[in-house]
Amino acid sequence: MDTPIIIRNLTKKFGDVVAVNNVSLTIESGTFLTLLGPSGCGKTTLLRCISGLEDPDDGEIIIGDKLVYSRQKGISLAPGLRDLGLVFQNYALWPHMNVYKNITFALEIQKLSKDEMNERVKSSLAEVQMGGYEDRYPREMSGGQQQRIALARMLAYRPKVFLMDEPLSNLDARLRMDMRTELKRLHHISGATTVYVTHDQVEALTMSTNIAVMKLGVIQQMDTPDKVYHYPANLFIADFIGNPKINLLPGRVLRQNMVDLGKFKIPVKTYNKSGDVVVGLRPEDITISDTPLENSAEFVAYSVLPSGAETTIIARQEKTELTIKEMGVSKIKMDQKIWLNFNEDAINLYDKESGELVVG
Repeated sequence: MDTPIIIRNLTKKFGDVVAVNNVSLTIESGTFLTLLGPSGCGKTTLLRCISGLEDPDDGEIIIGDKLVYSRQKGISLAPGLRDLGLVFQNYALWPHMNVYKNITFALEIQKLSKDEMNERVKSSLAEVQMGGYEDRYPREMSGGQQQRIALARMLAYRPKVFLMDEPLSNLDARLRMDMRTELKRLHHISGATTVYVTHDQVEALTMSTNIAVMKLGVIQQMDTPDKVYHYPANLFIADFIGNPKINLLPGRVLRQNMVDLGKFKIPVKTYNKSGDVVVGLRPEDITISDTPLENSAEFVAYSVLPSGAETTIIARQEKTELTIKEMGVSKIKMDQKIWLNFNEDAINLYDKESGELVVG
């Protein structure tokens, strides 16, 4: 099913607050787009505008070949006419209905036959690994099970577009991991165009075809997870994405492909940039040695934080602090002298004034 979503110059205000600010984007058919950003950035409002739960103040929304909203043309289709499936944070299951009735409630409106409804209930529950739960009531199930039923209800309806607003935020960490696996698998099987809202960068990075990072109602960058992580378009995105957080160090271009960071210099592609800059360096792109190496910078291990699969090391040199990530258990001890080398190809350079990524 060919169902792209096209958004043109969409604006939504609440009083004097601009929640979505002249947003334009195209969501290709069958892709999984995550709207990512901190609370209040406009991601949920944008999703609700797509769904028809909010009326924008300006712009257009096209779903598939159907114009569902246009301020200029006076068109605003109701949610039920947009062929969407919605899953929310709070599950939204009818408490007085068992699982079977919760799933078939919308199917009855479609006037499907009893046999067809039974088949859709059976197949959708099987897809979320909840077969045999038809007679259970929401109160008899855990939060994770209820969320699976909410997903099964959406799958049974077979919409062309899936919209999900932080559906995993109420679940514990282990169950969130399990559900991320299920959601990615469901998208792979269904091929439905999916828009997913979250503030959790791990969800965005692991499940998405593309990520749109939002701030103050504006899309800062829309790209693949790999590009958003390794080439953040500005300092806001660089600082928001990644755990442990990226190292951001103020410096000055000393000469072509060399930046002075005060007590040490670092090789980095400067292109034609000069003047004050900010160096962005991921913790995993720094290597540690317990002996001096060529072009290495001397630091002290201020804190060593093992967590089983990896170790986070906080290194200090006077006022400069760097976070380094090593796989496995590190042999570095606290207060030990260490020497750091930096992966030149992984370093990003940002204009200090604008905060934008410096590119060639």
